[in-house]
Amino acid sequence: MKNKLTLALDKEGFTLSDTQIDKFVIFSRLLKEWNKKMNLTAIEGDEEIIYKHFLDSLLCLKTGYFRPGQKVIDVGTGAGFPGIPLKILLDDQIELTLFDSLQKRINFLQLVVDELELANVHCVHGRAEDFGKITHYREQFDLVLARAVARLPILLELCLPFCKVGGFFLAMKGPEGSKELEESNYALQQLGGNLKKVDKFFLNDNKYERLIINVEKTGKTPDKFPRKAGIPQKRPLISLEK
Repeated sequence: MKNKLTLALDKEGFTLSDTQIDKFVIFSRLLKEWNKKMNLTAIEGDEEIIYKHFLDSLLCLKTGYFRPGQKVIDVGTGAGFPGIPLKILLDDQIELTLFDSLQKRINFLQLVVDELELANVHCVHGRAEDFGKITHYREQFDLVLARAVARLPILLELCLPFCKVGGFFLAMKGPEGSKELEESNYALQQLGGNLKKVDKFFLNDNKYERLIINVEKTGKTPDKFPRKAGIPQKRPLISLEK
């Protein structure tokens, strides 16, 4: 695993210390061990973990929005992607919140954070529809990240309330992200977001195409958003309906 990971990182333009490489190897081991106890990921092979989890997560760094001292939240982090790989690289440069709706995943993430000795990481259990209205979380983050959580119109309602005005939301998508973006104009208008750019990346000799949709928070999100749990999924903001 270590040799494969080192070669893949170098090939994709990432330079890591031996300590950082070792942390990725430990993370991979824990992921495989815990995946036998609970459904963390369908991806279990070393190459797939390296490219579809680790390197895919690190693509966020190529957007150019990361700065020292930022507060970052990974919404619907699941098994810790993209948050934990980013934290391994950035270390004390960011304060990271890993946010997920399933307590079992939060338990796993806390174990990973402890094993890897990652500082300034908060593992939080909750629903975005609820925490997006709590003062301590609402519009408190410089960067909001989400990967493979929901379709973009839904994701915008769940994530933009966490983002400071002037901050950015990075939605990590596959090729389907282009079509989802076409459905998202109304949501952007309603939630205080503005499309800044779309970055397209290819990994592993063009085997994997990835899009990162960069949304700038240009205005405060109205108090009525996010709506109650379940409503964003049932009635996404894709038209003039309320």
